[in-house]
Amino acid sequence: MRVVLASLTTTSESPRRAETLAVVTDLLWAHARPEDGLEHVKPRVTDSGIDLYLFVRAAGDGPAVAQMRPLFDRVRRSIAAQGYRLTAD
Repeated sequence: MRVVLASLTTTSESPRRAETLAVVTDLLWAHARPEDGLEHVKPRVTDSGIDLYLFVRAAGDGPAVAQMRPLFDRVRRSIAAQGYRLTAD
């Protein structure tokens, strides 16, 4: 199992971080597919938004990030509707 960090930065003046944690987690699961290998999501509030620790079933760090890219692409618009921009490494 590997961990991929994705950061969400707020795009609004008054973010709703506390209530958004559950919504963002639900959005990730709603967009996840079995081939993504997503096992667990741990969100944490930061000064600029939310950090998402994504636990991924993958052979290495590089493959884990590669597996998450399609998920990030699928969920990006839904997260933007919550007032956040996804930045993933």
